[in-house]
Amino acid sequence: MRIIADLHVHSKYSRATSKGMDADSIALWSHRKGINLVGTGDFTHPTYLKELKQKLAPANDGLFALKGSKNGVHFMLTSEISNIYSYKGKTRRIHNILTAPSFEAVDKINKALSKFGRLDYDGRPIFGFNAKDLVKLVMDASDRCMVIPAHAWTPWYSVFGSISGFDSIEECFEEQAGHIHAIETGLSSDPPMNWRLEALDRITLISNSDAHSPEKLGREANVFECTMQYDDITSAIKSKDKKRFLSTIEFFPEEGKYHFDGHRNCKISFSPEQTHQHKGLCPVCKKPLTIGVLNRVDNLATRKDGVVPDNAIPFRHLIPLKEIIADVLDVGVNTVKVNKLYAGVVIDRGIPELEVLQDIPAQELKQMLPEDVLKGILKVRNGRVSIAPGYDGEYGRISIP
Repeated sequence: MRIIADLHVHSKYSRATSKGMDADSIALWSHRKGINLVGTGDFTHPTYLKELKQKLAPANDGLFALKGSKNGVHFMLTSEISNIYSYKGKTRRIHNILTAPSFEAVDKINKALSKFGRLDYDGRPIFGFNAKDLVKLVMDASDRCMVIPAHAWTPWYSVFGSISGFDSIEECFEEQAGHIHAIETGLSSDPPMNWRLEALDRITLISNSDAHSPEKLGREANVFECTMQYDDITSAIKSKDKKRFLSTIEFFPEEGKYHFDGHRNCKISFSPEQTHQHKGLCPVCKKPLTIGVLNRVDNLATRKDGVVPDNAIPFRHLIPLKEIIADVLDVGVNTVKVNKLYAGVVIDRGIPELEVLQDIPAQELKQMLPEDVLKGILKVRNGRVSIAPGYDGEYGRISIP
């Protein structure tokens, strides 16, 4: 079966996350988006875990569904861990996504983690031990679990981050590197950028929303053709099987918050070339610039741009429907006009957003949306967009000609 999976989300128990991010709302919005497999997020948080155990029932091998629900949305038990520690004279801040096939495995992970600190203060807990030790801890709980470096290029909190990361998977995870089968590319990078590193040819590139509110679900996702079972999905990821792992759905990386270098407070946004010309310093405050993802990829790349590895998984760039409507109408994303048009298609007609963006023919869309919005969708499908790149925590600004 065709599965659209978003495996990295957060619950209302994570900082800066909507109070609407609970299992019921996640399932509702996943259905609206066209996602039929979604991560629970935050299984380390004791209150949220109690809710998950109350609300979810086993649905398929290693997956779950809301009790009494018939909307077809399945859950995979997932969480995110932050490891902050000193290594080789530098502070490292590494975020990893965890997946688990059962509540039993989750309980083992949480019991082991609780020896190193509290789990109840945040849905994404912070620990002071080495990231490689996290891998061992998780694998000891169940060898069916996965550890996946989250938003792998984000400057501040990732395996390759320019400020606190490493130069390779092997340097970060050492003897545990063999358990790292995939990385999450994050909103500010896309597969072609990652293909420039030969060292990542063995690694599967996955994409997820990292949603902190229900409407952000599915802004990035993964498309599988396999059975709705935990082991089949994780096997497709680990093996990089292109017959089962069909593609990823991507942000245009320029729209991500850390694509370019810059200083948000100084309103300085630089390409890597401009950063080099300024010797890495902000021309306004004279302090070091936050080095973004494009620059970091350039520094680690072993290939020229445009090379496609033989085993590369295909991908597709999309822009969320509300953002397209807002740009076309030249209004804010959360205005009444945008919400009304969005609801008229996705909620009132029950047509999943990802189908509107990708699959539904123009002639059918013409019956549902104003002509200028339809043209906007078609232009995005063809990659005809202009984006002022994001930098230092600022999202990029979309313009659809």
